[in-house]
Amino acid sequence: MPSATMPTIQLPSGEAIPVLGQGTWGMAEGARPRADEVATLRAGIELGMTLIDTAEMYAAGAAEELTGEAIAGSRDEVFLVGKVLPSNATRDGTIAACERSLRRLATDRLDLYLLHWRGGTPLAETLDAFAALAGDGKIRHWGVSNLDSSDLEELVRLPGGGAVATDQVLFNLTRRGIEHDLLPWCRERGVAVMAYSPIEQGRMLGDPGLEGVASRHEATPAQVALAWLLRQQGVCAIPKASTVEHVRENRAALELRLTAEDLAELDAAFPPPSGPRPLEIL
Repeated sequence: MPSATMPTIQLPSGEAIPVLGQGTWGMAEGARPRADEVATLRAGIELGMTLIDTAEMYAAGAAEELTGEAIAGSRDEVFLVGKVLPSNATRDGTIAACERSLRRLATDRLDLYLLHWRGGTPLAETLDAFAALAGDGKIRHWGVSNLDSSDLEELVRLPGGGAVATDQVLFNLTRRGIEHDLLPWCRERGVAVMAYSPIEQGRMLGDPGLEGVASRHEATPAQVALAWLLRQQGVCAIPKASTVEHVRENRAALELRLTAEDLAELDAAFPPPSGPRPLEIL
């Protein structure tokens, strides 16, 4: 059982999900021993980071298998997120992809199932598949990833589209474009924003502005970057940790309280958008 209390945000249904979860993009690729990656995910669960994000694309399904091993024995405590590739997003393809993911994850349901990004399949067809999967109890909620506000406007006009629970997007100090229109759109409708690559895969960590704030708080630059995200209304983050020590560092970011001075320095180092920007994707 998770041993730590975790702040939450709400999905449109009213269900609470952890504000800080765990990503698996880059796992099961041989960079680290499998046992270490499993131990890292399990340590995160014990720290209350029970939202775990994975996808059929990650390591060609191997990340799902690793995730399934990590959550064995604690499945009911985990909020499990999966994704369907746009190349599989037809009605029948989505259902088949979900069933393959469930087998790899060794579970009977996903808590949240996302369209990974928009492809050539009409959104209505993918929504039809989501409805069928929900009706069969194979998914509990559905959402999207890498869709901009114009895509979401189209989505919610479709039959059943108003049930979208979340949009998982690239959002961090160096990628703030969603603050202009997408983030307000989601907040107005109660759609949760799930931030992936919250520290830009480490590329931002040497920035002097970020290092200055971190030094003042005796924190790491990564913790400051996470704390900046986690203070945002309706936003949760899914950083990937490489080690048990790393996942503990991520969890400690929740204890960091940024001041108005800190936020002004971060705005100077990483300016907010002054107008609309195309949605950025990694």
